[in-house]
Amino acid sequence: MKNDRSAKGFRLLRWLPWLAALVLVAAYQLFPEGVHRLSQAVSPSTSQEPASSAGSAMPEAAADRVSPPPSSGEAARNTRMAWAQNPRDPQSLLRSNMVEKQIRARGVDQKQVLDAMLEVPRHMFVDPNYRGQAYDDQPVPIGWGQTVYQPYMVALMTELLELDGDEKVLEIGTGSGYHSAVLSRVAKEVYTIEINEMLSRKARKALSSLGYDNVIVREGDGYKGWPEEAPFDAIILTTAPPRIPDPLIEQLKVGGKMVVPIGGLLQDLQVLTKNKDGGVSKRTVLPVKVSTMTGEVQDKN
Repeated sequence: MKNDRSAKGFRLLRWLPWLAALVLVAAYQLFPEGVHRLSQAVSPSTSQEPASSAGSAMPEAAADRVSPPPSSGEAARNTRMAWAQNPRDPQSLLRSNMVEKQIRARGVDQKQVLDAMLEVPRHMFVDPNYRGQAYDDQPVPIGWGQTVYQPYMVALMTELLELDGDEKVLEIGTGSGYHSAVLSRVAKEVYTIEINEMLSRKARKALSSLGYDNVIVREGDGYKGWPEEAPFDAIILTTAPPRIPDPLIEQLKVGGKMVVPIGGLLQDLQVLTKNKDGGVSKRTVLPVKVSTMTGEVQDKN
């Protein structure tokens, strides 16, 4: 009889940590700020933000201790969603911090874009040696001398296209595929062209493995666009041509928008809207400095 009681007691103790974890998750969803204050009181040194200094990655052990930041409104809802989905996943919390502090705080407020930035795992599209910097406010290397834009630029350029979810989009400059993945969450179809053979292969593999089935990747020179799939509702360039390639203007629908960094030593991010007469109206958004578009566009300049 005594042995039976001991065995039951042992089984109960074995389940106690799991029950405690379930109670904690449920309590956080109901009273997030109270639980956060309690966690601060117990462990005041807990890190809440990704490393801010360029070139320094957050150690894995420290990343596992990331706590949800205090917030309100939709920011609180997003944080609770990330925490509830996987309270031990530091990446989802880093994405939430990225969206609130780097993107929404700078004025990007289109819900579809914010949701896409929350969803797409940016760390899966950067060089593995730099994954600790994936959610920092800076470009991150992706190999072959290339980088992925800082998160704010990805969000801003996507918002400037003014997509509503039913469009066919052409992207010139696939890079790692991260921006393609974000576009795929706010558009119906994404056709993307990358001139670097190795980047093209890597991006195609990453997008396929992560389930972004509405992104079609082509290796080649983006100067001539993708004529057999034209016209496009929107076109985006992630590298700067010295001037807009005529074939891309021809492949843009009337009323459609093209977002492009344009220039040489000095560059501006511009939004072009195609008019009924085939011409375009231009709006300059801000000065930028990105990589120069290569290939045939250089010969045409």
